[in-house]
Amino acid sequence: MPLTFDWFLPTTGDSRSLVGGGHSVPADLGRAGGALDTAGRFREPDLRYLAHVARTAEDLGFDAVLTPTGTPCEDAWVITSALITQTERLKFLVALRPGLITPTLLAQMASTFQRVSGNRLLLNVVVGGDRDEQLRFGDRVAKDDRYARAAEFLQVFRGAFTAEGTSFSGDWYDVTDARTRQPAQVPEIYLGGSSPAAGPVTAEHTDVYLTWGEPPAAVAEKIAWIRGLAENVGRTIRFGVRLHTISRDRTEEAWRVADDMLAQLDPAEVAKAQAALATSESEGQRRMRALHRGAASYADARELEVHPALWSGIGLMRSGAGTALVGSHSEVADLIGEYAAVGVEEFVLSGYPHVEEAYWFAEGVLPVLRRRGLLA
Repeated sequence: MPLTFDWFLPTTGDSRSLVGGGHSVPADLGRAGGALDTAGRFREPDLRYLAHVARTAEDLGFDAVLTPTGTPCEDAWVITSALITQTERLKFLVALRPGLITPTLLAQMASTFQRVSGNRLLLNVVVGGDRDEQLRFGDRVAKDDRYARAAEFLQVFRGAFTAEGTSFSGDWYDVTDARTRQPAQVPEIYLGGSSPAAGPVTAEHTDVYLTWGEPPAAVAEKIAWIRGLAENVGRTIRFGVRLHTISRDRTEEAWRVADDMLAQLDPAEVAKAQAALATSESEGQRRMRALHRGAASYADARELEVHPALWSGIGLMRSGAGTALVGSHSEVADLIGEYAAVGVEEFVLSGYPHVEEAYWFAEGVLPVLRRRGLLA
C-alpha cells in the first residue's frame, strides 16, 4: 500500500531552533536571552503564518496537518476551523482530550466540521500524560482510568453519528439519545500510547495507532502488540509514526543543521526541560527520554543518533515526539522504507522551521520514495 505523509501546524510558534513547548515544558523555554532571541528568529503562531504553513503543506502534496492540544498551543478547533477556507483538499488531524469535552458535543462539532470542510476532519485522541496539565483543566482522573474513560467516550461518539443515535450508561458516561443534527461521515480516529492500558482502547475503538519515532525494531514490537489485540476483536488497525525531519542534498549538510541546533541550546535550559519531562506520567515520554539518556549537552549531534539516520536531539527541549529523520534524501528515504517494512503506512512529520523543512522533504525525499514505488 502506498505511504501517506502528513505535516504539522506549529501552534506554539515556529523557529529555526529548538524551543520549549509541549504539555510538560514551558512554552517560552529557550526563547529569551539566547541566540534565538537575539537573532529574532521566533515566529508567532498567528493565523497568517499558520495559513502559510497549511497552504505550503497542501501545495507540496501532504495529505493532512496535525494540530496539537495543550496550554502552550493555540486552540486546535479554532485554528483549523479558520483554515478550512484557506485550503482546498488538506485534511486536519485535530488533537483533543476526551476528559475535557463530552462525546455528544464533540460529535456535534465534528459533524459540523465535516459538512463545512467537505469531510476533511481527522481526530487525534490524547488521553493526557502530564498530571499538572490535566489538573490545569480540572481533570483529576488517574492515567489508566483516562484510557478507560476514552473507550466509553469513543463508543458514545461513534454512536452519535448514526441516524438512530445512541444511549449509553457506563462508568464514565450516561447519555440518552445522543445524536447530531444530521448524519455525517465519522472522522478517522488516531490514538497513540505505550502503556498497557492504551492497547485495548486502540484495538477496539480507533482506526490508526500513532506512535512516536522509536527505532524501527521497537516500532515493530508496538505494531505486533496492537495488531494482535485488534485481531482478537475482529478489527484491522492502520499504523502511523510521528517524526521530525532534517533532510538535505548531502549527509553532512543535514547533520550540520542538527549540530547548529545543539549549539544554540543553553545546557541550563535543557536541564530545566528534562526535569519537567521527567515528571510526565507518559510511558511514551519515558521512552523518548531514554533515547537521549536525559543528559543536558553533547559534543555533537551524532552522539544522539540512536539508529542510522534517526536523531533523538529534538527531545532535549520538546515534549512528545522527540526524534528526527536526519541525513541525505536517500538516507531519509531508506529509514522510511525500514518503517514501512515493519507495517507503518502513515508518517506525520514536522521540521524547524515548518515552511522551509516541508520543501526540503517534499522536493528531496518524496521523489526518491516515488522512484522506489512507495508513493502513488
